[in-house]
Amino acid sequence: MTESYPTTPTAPTRRTTLRAAGGGALLLGLGLAGCRSAVSETEAPSGQAGEAGKAGAQPRRGGTLSVAVNADFTPSLLFAQSAQSLQQRLIYNTLTRYDDGLKPQPELATSWEYAKDGRSITLALRTGVTFHDGRPFTADDVIFAVKNLQNPLRAAQLRATAAAVTGFEKRGDNELVLKLAHPVNNLFDLFEFMIITDRHSVEDAVTGKKLIGTGPFRLTKWSPGSGVSLTRNETYWQPGRPYLDGVELRVVPQADALLSSLRTGQSQLSFSVPGKNLAVVAATPELAISEYATGGGAVYLGVNTTVAPLNDKTVRQALAWGIDRERILQQVLGGYGLASATPWPKSSPAFTEAGRTHYTHNPGKARELLKSAGHTRLDLPLLHVNLPGETAVAEAVQYDLRQIGVHVTLQPTDSAAAQKNLISQNMPGLWTMSHGFAQVQPSTLAVSAYPFNEAKNTSKFRSAAYTKVVREAWTTPADGARANTLRQQITDTLLDEAFIIDLAIRGAVQVSAKKLHGVTLNKFSYLNLDDAYLAG
Repeated sequence: MTESYPTTPTAPTRRTTLRAAGGGALLLGLGLAGCRSAVSETEAPSGQAGEAGKAGAQPRRGGTLSVAVNADFTPSLLFAQSAQSLQQRLIYNTLTRYDDGLKPQPELATSWEYAKDGRSITLALRTGVTFHDGRPFTADDVIFAVKNLQNPLRAAQLRATAAAVTGFEKRGDNELVLKLAHPVNNLFDLFEFMIITDRHSVEDAVTGKKLIGTGPFRLTKWSPGSGVSLTRNETYWQPGRPYLDGVELRVVPQADALLSSLRTGQSQLSFSVPGKNLAVVAATPELAISEYATGGGAVYLGVNTTVAPLNDKTVRQALAWGIDRERILQQVLGGYGLASATPWPKSSPAFTEAGRTHYTHNPGKARELLKSAGHTRLDLPLLHVNLPGETAVAEAVQYDLRQIGVHVTLQPTDSAAAQKNLISQNMPGLWTMSHGFAQVQPSTLAVSAYPFNEAKNTSKFRSAAYTKVVREAWTTPADGARANTLRQQITDTLLDEAFIIDLAIRGAVQVSAKKLHGVTLNKFSYLNLDDAYLAG
């Protein structure tokens, strides 16, 4: 296996198991990247989270896992990373996956070799893989997957990277050369993001009628509003996997009902428990809390730069100074995470402490900036997802902004509608949500993530200088002094223009029954249950 271009930085991360001993410290957070344990921390083996990797546990076959989710599957967003992406890796495989750092590992591609000029990559594809309907997986399916993401009708964040692939050369069914218009340093981000779907039924997939992949589970039923039922794929290419007979993703939007489902054993896994409820989880002997400390996302305040007076960056900077990130971290997120003015987790090569602390809480300075821009009071709408954790963040932002004379009216919106508004750039003056894509190659954030995309972002911010530096950062090898300089220029632009105001880096928090083992997530929060099992 040869990887001559580009190099990918290896930045090990860890996942910690959070435990409470006899009424220990409260765990109020949503569970964020870089967090600490309430009482103790245990290092989990690579590829496993917390209790999943407990020594001495032996795999056990059988059983159906119930996963409590707070939002239903949205078929139209099948090819986009969103809050509804949890089931992706259960039904579909990807070409590669990252380890806990950014080193790609084989999945449907078993090896790869870059050309010396970075203008093509040769993939060796796994043999003996079949789709759920029995059709063999071949190079044609990879070609289709790339072209599918190039399709402007698909909502897909990594379309720009897919579009850089301009040619295909098949060398039989199991070897494929992808030819690139220019070098890119985030191709393996695409390979982990891009699910391999059945090309003959893709239109049925985006309406939820058929979901046919090569993954460990087959779709048996999607009940809109209720959830997704999956059964074991008996012909899965990994021998003896999965251990589970089936998986049920149950929609439980109310926080109290979701928590009750976990505490009573109706559900054995969830990533949707609000921060304020984690204290109850920590005091429940049958449950464990595990954090994926990969910096898989961040809480942020978005700004529509076409809404006056938010078209003035002085006003946007005032908002950035006016928010108390540390208070949000401690009171809303329970102290688990990293208050940050930039999107980068500590594992990212783009992270700097100076960037993280660029904006601190300074309401006096915020008011001065607003006054210099001719304002003493502003009234603005603020959209947020109408789920408990997201509502708490929005209310905290509302409180802070009121202290500087910015009065916001909250607009609660369901998760699917909020995501569609994000994609279609149909946001009001302000919104609070979470974003991802800072946990992979830094160039991916500015090339592909909807809030940051240099060509077409949700804030409707455009800048020739921003586009130039982003494009150069994307096509420059990911290591070396030039790459560092370009990453810093992107960070400087984000801080100065403040069209996205980051608040805190956050990861994924897993609440699970202690009898559940072997659960993992990939970098895009696709749930992997290949090795998962329920102990007796």
